[in-house]
Amino acid sequence: MQKVLVSRCLLGHRVRYDGGAHGPFELLALWQAEGRVVALCPEVAGGLPTPRPPAEIPGGQGALVLDGQRAVLTIDGEDVSAAFLAGAQQALELVQAQGIRLAVLKARSPSCGNRENYDGSFSGMKVAGEGVTAALLRRAGVQVFNEEELPAAAAALLVLEAEASA
Repeated sequence: MQKVLVSRCLLGHRVRYDGGAHGPFELLALWQAEGRVVALCPEVAGGLPTPRPPAEIPGGQGALVLDGQRAVLTIDGEDVSAAFLAGAQQALELVQAQGIRLAVLKARSPSCGNRENYDGSFSGMKVAGEGVTAALLRRAGVQVFNEEELPAAAAALLVLEAEASA
């Protein structure tokens, strides 16, 4: 059975920067009941507390943080890149250890966003880009979806299951 890495906040765990959560989502609850879900909050895994100040990546590009060209900054200007990188590394080690090839991560998060992120101005402006963890997982060949793409994630999981049984 294929496992799926899922952001803890999407499972109703109160780990968001503001102490909140999202979900639960019906499909994720089903996958959880099937024993497929491996839950992780990269920011908490990287050592950040809950709640914590909001953080953004100037330019919204997690790949640039991975490459040491950008920092993840809190609204107060504190560089929290080390925690974001540590959490991303833990996510990578988890998917490698468990053979995970698909992840459902929180949209627009500086860790988990897979399509767009906030631009670093803390003004609500969004740009195309992905978070630090999403970028690292994608580089490792993991398919990354967000909670707004659950039907596509389910379809991708079916393909992975078919490939594994072929």
